[in-house]
Amino acid sequence: MSEAKVAERNNEAEAGFTPHTSHWGVFSARMQDGELEVRPHKDDPDPNDIIQNFPAALRHRARIAQPMVRRGWLENGPGADERRGRDEFVPMSWNAVLDLLGKELSRIRDGIGPGAIFGGSYGWSSAGRFHHAQSQVHRFLNIACGGYVKSVNTYSSGASSVLIPHIIGDYEGITKRNVTWEQIAEHSEIVIAFGGMALKNSMVAGGSISKHVERGAMARAAQRGCNFVLVSPLRADLPEETKAEWVACIPGSDTALMMGIVHTLVVESKHDRAFLERYTAGWPVFERYLLGESDGQPKDAAWAARITGVAADEITALARRLHGKRALVVVSHSLQRAEYGEQPVWMGMVLAAALGQIGLPGGGYNYALGAIAYYGRRYNAVPTPTLSQGKNGVRDFIPVARIADMLLNPGETYRYNGETRTYPDIKLVYWAGGNPFHHHQDLNRLRKAFARLDTLVVHELAWTATARHADIVLPCTMTLEREDIGGNANDPLLVPMQPVAAPYGEARDDYAIFADLAERLGAREAFTEGRSVRQWLEHLYEPTRAGLAAAGLPAPNFAEFWAGEGFSLPQQPDDGGYLRAFRDDPKAHPLPTPSGRLEVYSETIASFGEADCPGHPTWLGPAYAPNEATPYVLVANQPRTRLHSQFDFGGHSGASKHRGREVATMHPADAKLCGISEGDIIRLFNERGACLAAVTLTDGIRRGVIQLPTGAWYDPADPDEDKPLCVHGNPNVLTRDIGTSALAQGCTGQLTTVQVQRFDGNLPPIQAYDPPV
Repeated sequence: MSEAKVAERNNEAEAGFTPHTSHWGVFSARMQDGELEVRPHKDDPDPNDIIQNFPAALRHRARIAQPMVRRGWLENGPGADERRGRDEFVPMSWNAVLDLLGKELSRIRDGIGPGAIFGGSYGWSSAGRFHHAQSQVHRFLNIACGGYVKSVNTYSSGASSVLIPHIIGDYEGITKRNVTWEQIAEHSEIVIAFGGMALKNSMVAGGSISKHVERGAMARAAQRGCNFVLVSPLRADLPEETKAEWVACIPGSDTALMMGIVHTLVVESKHDRAFLERYTAGWPVFERYLLGESDGQPKDAAWAARITGVAADEITALARRLHGKRALVVVSHSLQRAEYGEQPVWMGMVLAAALGQIGLPGGGYNYALGAIAYYGRRYNAVPTPTLSQGKNGVRDFIPVARIADMLLNPGETYRYNGETRTYPDIKLVYWAGGNPFHHHQDLNRLRKAFARLDTLVVHELAWTATARHADIVLPCTMTLEREDIGGNANDPLLVPMQPVAAPYGEARDDYAIFADLAERLGAREAFTEGRSVRQWLEHLYEPTRAGLAAAGLPAPNFAEFWAGEGFSLPQQPDDGGYLRAFRDDPKAHPLPTPSGRLEVYSETIASFGEADCPGHPTWLGPAYAPNEATPYVLVANQPRTRLHSQFDFGGHSGASKHRGREVATMHPADAKLCGISEGDIIRLFNERGACLAAVTLTDGIRRGVIQLPTGAWYDPADPDEDKPLCVHGNPNVLTRDIGTSALAQGCTGQLTTVQVQRFDGNLPPIQAYDPPV
């Protein structure tokens, strides 16, 4: 480190700034004259402005100040209740509320069994490795309650995480240890990004992130002469630095476009036959389908043009440009968050295989590159702190996006990954570290599902819609109000997360809440292992220190680490992971698939007999296409000014809204047809619900498409209605709650169909951030 940087850091420390980190970036913070100030890490080349949500959020009126119990639950006891989300709350002392909750957990655990408990958490609550709500709640339920019904996979990658092990191998290997940003900057000649690689997505990580390198890597690649091709209805899905060619296909048609490209390669003998013969299984079966020999329909460029809205000559030209180049095929998470979402993920691999590029530096196939900040990076060479969740005594699970199905249909069967499974009968849901009223679909259906429960418990720092639907609400601390260790297995900087402010009101750490609750269930010692928070941090840090010492590297003890600004860990080589090893020697390093190869045709998936996910990539036309009633495709993608719905009440998020509403994007020509102008308030609606949003107009969106980001807190104009108008702009009142297919049952929240009209009525107030009565 230069003398100037040392001096700058010393000055910052003297000025009262302390180190901290988040999913959005490492930063430092201080309280000055009663106000929070935050600064991004000095070594971050492209800091994320989302950290500017912290100052306004720290003491916002939306924070929860004390434990609350829903009046109906308190007066009538556990049981199904349509008043959830519509009821008053009663404040209680910590001792009283934990006594109540302890009795309810004992009733379920001892009288029905832990299989009646669902442990809900989406894991995004903190970048800290100890105060990680998902780990805390699951550890508590495992140790104090004997286990819980868990969810598997994610809303982001529900389809791909089931499919990829069948056709390529390890999911973590293809996403986290494959093509890196370093390789793209140095080696890639053409990158075709289906769904894009939007910086708003790669600016966040599941743990800590110290350097945002994506923009710089793509800029260096473009300056070197690498061509970028963006396939998306949204031009902003690649940064301007890429100078990308924009192919504005119809949403959901990417699989057909890929097939048209591969068909051109095959009929012009530009596909890599040698690679396909040596490294893949089932190519001849797929080739017969591609050429139309098995179904009478060649998947040529003309066929693809009719489906995608991309001209046939443009498709053939693109295929020829890809041939003979160090080509990288990227498929985004967004494509598989839709009907038949498995298909574009599978077909992307087939395209890369036909080009013969898989396993080459800067080439091949990298699913979800750019979806999150820890993809496209190196692994650390020593362990990072991790809290054990204990052993779950319940084997049952559901795919994460099927929670409403589970609650509404106990005892019914469903198909998942070749199995026929049965939905459990859940009585109690314990939620910490997530907001299903952000990430789930068809929120009016979710409201009905939550009404079926005996008890809903929520740990939350603010009055989200999930908290408003709870029976017991326990206020927890914000990350700036507690100490922790920030880290990520794919980011080298380990950070001591120093507390900056006192807890808000009576808020407690999740760990303190669970420790006291575990005592009421006879499990305090087992849960805490006799450790305080600081002792846990020392315990979790030790494997990192030991790993450094074993490698002969400087290994500061915990006290030295805690007193500093953090330090960098060694990282593993950028070796291309298992796909590089497989390409180098497929016999010595076969893939962890049934054939040991890339499975263009999967006998395993074919044996499942699922009509909505056959044994090879297949074009399956949309079941829910635009029609006269709902003529527009709505793209409900990730927001730019917050992570999911976190700190929607923060200053940076609030500044992006117009007249208090989330902002939708339309093409000017579509807006003109509807009598809509820049800055108007619009009403988006379909048979599931309706919401208001502001609107901005741009030619950077395909005609017939409206984009409205997720994350605006659900704000019903009249909660007593069954399908109330969301006045704030939450698109999940409009999305469909159906699975991608019987294979994966993933989330389909990316796309839906809607109608739109200008809203000319009196504008309802935003009440999402006001505490309930």
